Amino acid sequence: MTADLQTREAAPNHAAVAPTKFKPLEMPELEYTPGLAKEMAPIYERVKNVIPSVEWPFFAPYVKAINDLKKERDAVILAHNYMTPEIFHCVGDIVGDSLQLAREAAKADADVIVQCGVHFMAETAKLLSPEKTVLIPDEKAGCSLAESITGADIRRLREQYPGVPVVTYVNTSADVKAETDICCTSSNAVQVVESLGVPEVLCLPDEYLAQNIARQTNVKIITYAGHCEVHERFTPEELREYRAAHPGLSIIAHPECPPEVVDEADFSGSTSGMIKWVKDNHPDKVMMVTECSMSDNVAAEVPGTDFIRPCNLCPHMKRITLPKILESLLYMKDEVVVDPAIAPRARAAVERMINLPL
Repeated sequence: MTADLQTREAAPNHAAVAPTKFKPLEMPELEYTPGLAKEMAPIYERVKNVIPSVEWPFFAPYVKAINDLKKERDAVILAHNYMTPEIFHCVGDIVGDSLQLAREAAKADADVIVQCGVHFMAETAKLLSPEKTVLIPDEKAGCSLAESITGADIRRLREQYPGVPVVTYVNTSADVKAETDICCTSSNAVQVVESLGVPEVLCLPDEYLAQNIARQTNVKIITYAGHCEVHERFTPEELREYRAAHPGLSIIAHPECPPEVVDEADFSGSTSGMIKWVKDNHPDKVMMVTECSMSDNVAAEVPGTDFIRPCNLCPHMKRITLPKILESLLYMKDEVVVDPAIAPRARAAVERMINLPL
């Protein structure tokens, strides 16, 4: 069942401001010298299978400058699984899916968090680490799924379905989380839904994730027509064509894909679940049906596996680049703040999920 809303209020404008307590620093030299090449050789060794040697001289000076600045700013960089390898493997301190990043950042002994991902991830990090300065290298790094729903939409849905609990995907804004009973991730959604002990729930906003959850539980799932623009483009026909072209191919799919796509896969799970499956099973050939940079990041760690890449890029994730990360640390700009009027309620929805004995 899909909740139908014809009217939508505009999503809140995300404030991105420059913290006044930090002084801007000067741009360092970004020359690729023989000395720098030697110093950066161990880092390049991590990514040599996925970054061509001809590209490394451009990346290396930025990697060096960013890693030096992290120490000076007492900063930690969170790199989502969809970041490109030069970010994920070369400057990321904590890597993983959005919730892993936020949880680990809250434990990190650092004053500054640089979120290499999209805006809702930075907001979640701020919710769980309110005392820290959270920066995003590009304030325009949004998310089609997160922007498909607002807090006002949730309030109207509660009127339409009185008494029905609202379970919201963590891939949403703080505005939406504040109107939510509990959050979920793609890896724990079934457990979260069943933990409520009710016959039906609103599971928002990803329609395909909710449909895939509904097939694994007896709880009635009311869905909403939100989609990830990366995962919604995959089709079962495409997967069958890849199997025909690559005999012996293992296919693993993210549950944000349509159910008919998931049906064609050998395994379906969250980004962290997909990575674990590859590392545990060591397939000869694998196709990861998700954002294509993740295949590059896993391939760097599983050299014996051939990765077949159906390259659907997330344009929002790709707004995050090494030059923008460097500028973020130099000038300490684009701080992510969460309205104090909604922050406690949004934080509570995330913490209810985290505190479940799953």
